[in-house]
Amino acid sequence: KTIPNHPEKASDRYCKTIYDMVHYGHSNQLRQAKAMGDYLIAGVHTDAEISKHKGPPVFTQEERYKMVRAIKWVDEIVEGAPYVTTLETLDKHNCDFCVHGDDITLTVDGKDTYEEVKRAGRYRECRRTQGVSTTDLVGRMLLMTKAHHSNIDNPDYQQHTDNFGKGPKGHSPWTGVSQFLQTSQKIIQFASGKEPQPGDTIIYVAGAFDLFHIGHVDFLEMVYKQAERPYVIVGLHFDQEVNRYKGKNYPIMNIHERTLSVLACRYVSEVVIGAPYAVGKDLLDHFKVDLVCHGKTEVFPDKDESDPYAEPKRRGIFRAIDSGNNLTTDDIVQRIIENRLQFEARNQKKEAKEMAVIEAMKKRDQLEQSEAAAQNAH
Repeated sequence: KTIPNHPEKASDRYCKTIYDMVHYGHSNQLRQAKAMGDYLIAGVHTDAEISKHKGPPVFTQEERYKMVRAIKWVDEIVEGAPYVTTLETLDKHNCDFCVHGDDITLTVDGKDTYEEVKRAGRYRECRRTQGVSTTDLVGRMLLMTKAHHSNIDNPDYQQHTDNFGKGPKGHSPWTGVSQFLQTSQKIIQFASGKEPQPGDTIIYVAGAFDLFHIGHVDFLEMVYKQAERPYVIVGLHFDQEVNRYKGKNYPIMNIHERTLSVLACRYVSEVVIGAPYAVGKDLLDHFKVDLVCHGKTEVFPDKDESDPYAEPKRRGIFRAIDSGNNLTTDDIVQRIIENRLQFEARNQKKEAKEMAVIEAMKKRDQLEQSEAAAQNAH
């Protein structure tokens, strides 16, 4: 079996992805899948398939195709992948096995979408990332409060978890709202670990990069193209700083979540966690920055009303980048708010199907235990 540019592979794996809203939990799944072999093909569903089985996707299929391509562990994507993964799908794409998270994926009529490949022994599982889910992120956007920054016990947040089909007690373990706990190990797993080499052009960009989306991907891709050998450093502002200039309930994702989201992007070499708002002399000299870029979004003044890009402009190394994509985090939030009732209904329906499966699994286990006890009695 051969793959373009990959003639001596040991094994391929196929990772089927819904990714109605691409986040760092999905990136972590793809990272784990890539570690199981040598070449990773990600299958991404159409809008029609997602709407049929789950409900309305947050991003369009074209946006999702581009976002999954930008995740650094993905070698290739299959556009319009079938919702039910069959042996025919794996064989068609020359894959040895498929990988999915340890949550269950059900069709519209409640059947396991991996049943066939599981029976054939061509299914592998990776661990779900605790503390992030589309359900949780949608809820943070709808609340429009800052409760998610520090306090999951906020009564409004608890009401949201009930509306969206998941609270901490007696609900499906797969449709989840829980707190993400950052560890140094997780950062190491996501980081490239590569230092800039002689001849690299060191490019610095800064911002919130909240709810990492296709607008960010297009911008970073354009930044990456500014040099022949780019080394792109992204400076992420702390949550309090982002809230100062963005207001409302921003950032939706905290600094730890935003760090992983940006590190997963193939155009990024390094992340500064809690970068100063003003891009000053110390930062530019420390990282030996050759070029500073900013997109077409508004540049808010610093606390003292000064221009945060004054120093790179003085040095003649500032460049405004037009990625051709005007999508902002505000636009994503607006999409969610407009579809609120559909999203609530979607998650309640999803959990009802999952709970039915859990009950069936419990009954099956009880039956097997009683049959085993009866046999032992004889």
